[in-house]
Amino acid sequence: MSARLSEVLASARADGDGLSVEVGDDWLQGRSLFGGMQAAIGLRAMRSSVPEALPLRTLQVTFVGPVPAGPVRAVARVLRQGGSATIAEARLVQGDETLALLVGVFGKARSSVVARALVQPQLPAASPKTMPGVPGMTPSFMQHFRARWLRGGIPFSASTEPEASLELDLLDGAAGATEAHLVALADFPPPIALSMLRTPAPGSSLTWMLELLADSYAAHALERWRIDLEMPAARDGYTHQSGVLWAPDGSAAALSRQTMLVYG
Repeated sequence: MSARLSEVLASARADGDGLSVEVGDDWLQGRSLFGGMQAAIGLRAMRSSVPEALPLRTLQVTFVGPVPAGPVRAVARVLRQGGSATIAEARLVQGDETLALLVGVFGKARSSVVARALVQPQLPAASPKTMPGVPGMTPSFMQHFRARWLRGGIPFSASTEPEASLELDLLDGAAGATEAHLVALADFPPPIALSMLRTPAPGSSLTWMLELLADSYAAHALERWRIDLEMPAARDGYTHQSGVLWAPDGSAAALSRQTMLVYG
């Protein structure tokens, strides 16, 4: 049965030194769970020991192996708790095997004279392109999103552009965005490299670093987020992709950096 992101996370239950949650096939990306769902589960486990009042500043994820649908277990621990920042670790595990490793840095606001805000660039007027969900062809998790390509090519369109911009809606039903919603939105875009291919081929993330730029996202609805992407380098099947996630009001919400694999 299909369950929204917030419903999946709300169903998490304590399981020894961690938590367990049931995730359906509708969140699969190939043979593994969508990376944004993996990260959200790991973050949920870290929040068992880190108070919600302490904002998430950075999240580092290494995708070690496929995480199948069904019961997912996450264990977390606090590595260090300082005066300003708390550093925590979470692992998605299957028996003794680690399938994903996450490190989260949570920190309270500090006084500083240094301040610099990103300004959302204007995009050339264009007709948005939508990639429809096709059972057996597109990843199952896409049914939880609406995505419109504002710039750049959709996957397998033989594009030559190393940049892309997408407008995203997360179909969750929540009144406002949470850090877990933000993680899911930021991880939605496929590798730009896939848009340069003419025929379907798999791609996956190896590592991901997300830097959050605000303390709360509750004032934002889950529609009309935008992410601007760039692939500055690619070689030997490894691609490097960076992005800026913009909230519906045009403010910068997060910076993303991923190392990805492309099999084509």
